[in-house]
This record gives sequence, structure tokens and C-alpha cells, in this order.
Amino acid sequence: MYRILHRAFCTAAEPATVSIKSISEDLYKEVKLKRLVEKFKKASDIDRFRKKTGIYEETVRRLAGAKRFRWVRDILEHQKQYSDISNEGFSARLISLYGKSGMAKHARIVFDEMPQRNCERTVLSLNALLAAYLHSKKFDVVDELFRTLPTQLSIEPDLVSYNTLIKAFCEKGSFDSALSIFKEMEEKGVNPDSITFNTLLDGLYSKGNFEEGEKMWGQMGAKNVAPDVRSYCSRLLGLAREKKAREAVELFREMEKKGVKPDLFCINAVIRAFVNEDKLDEVKRWYGEIVNSDFDPNKKTYSILVPFLCEKGDLKTAIELCKEIFNKRYLVDVSLLQLVVDKLVNEGMISEAKEIVETGKTNRYCRYRLNLPEAE
Repeated sequence: MYRILHRAFCTAAEPATVSIKSISEDLYKEVKLKRLVEKFKKASDIDRFRKKTGIYEETVRRLAGAKRFRWVRDILEHQKQYSDISNEGFSARLISLYGKSGMAKHARIVFDEMPQRNCERTVLSLNALLAAYLHSKKFDVVDELFRTLPTQLSIEPDLVSYNTLIKAFCEKGSFDSALSIFKEMEEKGVNPDSITFNTLLDGLYSKGNFEEGEKMWGQMGAKNVAPDVRSYCSRLLGLAREKKAREAVELFREMEKKGVKPDLFCINAVIRAFVNEDKLDEVKRWYGEIVNSDFDPNKKTYSILVPFLCEKGDLKTAIELCKEIFNKRYLVDVSLLQLVVDKLVNEGMISEAKEIVETGKTNRYCRYRLNLPEAE
């Protein structure tokens, strides 16, 4: 493998014989980030490699995740030497990658440099720049750029532009502004899609603006946009917040009838609804929906269930869930398991508490450092 890669990177005479798949696999497997950067820059000399967006996304994700932003800049600035930089799609990709790394200022530099590289700027690169500031959580800048750049550059914002701005306002918590942009879309003849509605529904329902969420839900039908699983999940969470468990169940069944398969997030939302209404039997019954489905419980499931079971004194079921977490190797916050241990000790169930503490320390997939408090 090393000899193949060495020839691929160092022999300019035989680029056509290079296996891009082999190079990509080597990059995916490289654990030393400095060597990853070096290999990536060498691979970038190959035209076909530069067309592989997936390996660019993965490499930048790894570097940014490790907070190696200097190396993110290193490999992306390296790309500017190639003729591809005069292609708007390639430049937009660099803008997007900088944005996903939270490096919006560098994304703006790429955007501003495009004219000097004879690279046209259209709504494609505009949207990449807006998304870059969105990912970097510079929500006010998204609004500013949306208002100024289209006029300066004679670019007409499209649906993606509006969706990005709406997302920025929702992330900021400025729902009046988000709804105002929704109306502006209508005035400009830009029809909303499922992304538009799902962004608004998620923001409105999750922040307790239930009535506005219901109005937006009603507008989906008027715009001939069918709710998808994400739309239903947002509304289920809204109903849960409002302690409308019965309506949540009805909506859940409506999904099934309409052929929209509920996911784990939907079931979690119904469980949350019954937790909020303090109905233990229904909570346990709906947990059974997960057991009987194609899904496995996730971290959120347990974070909803375990504290409620402890609060209601159903420690038998809480112990069963702890054992399930260990047996099936689910990852949860250590504080969740500690809550059960503390409750068991308070109730005089010392042996059961010791068993959870010991299992947490000795299991092979994740060592949980649990404390056994002294019984009062």
C-alpha cells in the first residue's frame, strides 16, 4: 500500500493509474492528523481526487473536531493553487468547509477573492457564504449579508437563501423576524418547502410558541407541503410541552395511517408527553413501543425515563433499565446512573446499588465511575 501511494503522490507521469479509492481509504485510516494533512495536500494534486467532496468533508470534519483549525486552513488554502478555484462550485465548497469548521472569516475571504480569480459569484456562492456564517453562529451577519450582498452583486436570493436566513433567526430565538421573512418569501413569489416549514415548526414548538406553531402547521396544507417525520416530531414535542398527551397519541396514530413511519424521536416525544402528565403506566407502555419496534433506545430515551422512574419510586424498573444499558452497551451520562444509585441507597437497597456501581466500574465498553454514598 505504501509503495502504491508513494508512486501515486510522487510520480507525476502516471496520475491516470492512481486509485482514488485506495488514497481515500488510506486517508480515512490515518490516525496521525499531521500526516493526514500532508497526505491530503499531496493527493490534491490529482484532478480526480479534487472532485471527491466526501473525503474533503470528512477530513475537515476530523481536523475541526480536534480543534486543529490551523491545519484546516492549511489544506483549504492549499486548494487555491489549482485551476479548479476559478470554478464557482469548487470555491463554494471551500466556503462551505470553512463555515462548517466555524471559520466564517476565512470563508468570506474566499468569497471576496473570487472576482480576481475570474470566478463568477451567483446565488450558489452567496448561499454557501450565508451557511458559513450560520454554522459559525454569526446570526446577525447572516441577516446583514442577506440584505446587502444581493443588491451589491445583482444576485436574486432563492429558496435556499431564505431558508438559511429563517434558520438563523430561529437559532437566535427571533421568531417574529423568522415569520416576517416567511411572509416576505410569499410576497417575492418564493414558495416555501418542507425545510422552510420544518425549521419554523421546530423553532416555534420547541420554544413554547405553540399557537404560532399550530398556525404554521395549518399553512403547510395551504401550501401543499406534506408533513414528513420531522414535521410530526416537532408537533409531537409541542404537544408534549403543552401536556396534551392524548392529542400526541392521536397525531402519532395519524402518522401511521398516512404512511409516515414514526422514528425514535417521535416515540420519545410521546413518552415525554406522558411524563409531563405524570402518568407512569402510560410512560412504561410507550417504552414498550420502542422495545417492539425496529429502534433501540437512545441517550435521550433514558434521560427521560430514568429520572421519572426514580421520582415515582419505581426502582425495580429503573434497575432493569440500568442493566439494559450495561448489557446492550448503550452510552449515557454517568449522572443518570448515579441518580439511580443514590435513590437505591436512600431506600435501603444497598446490595442493588453496589451491583450497579460494580458493573459500572468493570464493564468493558465504558467505565462509569460511580460513588456509593453512605446510607443515612
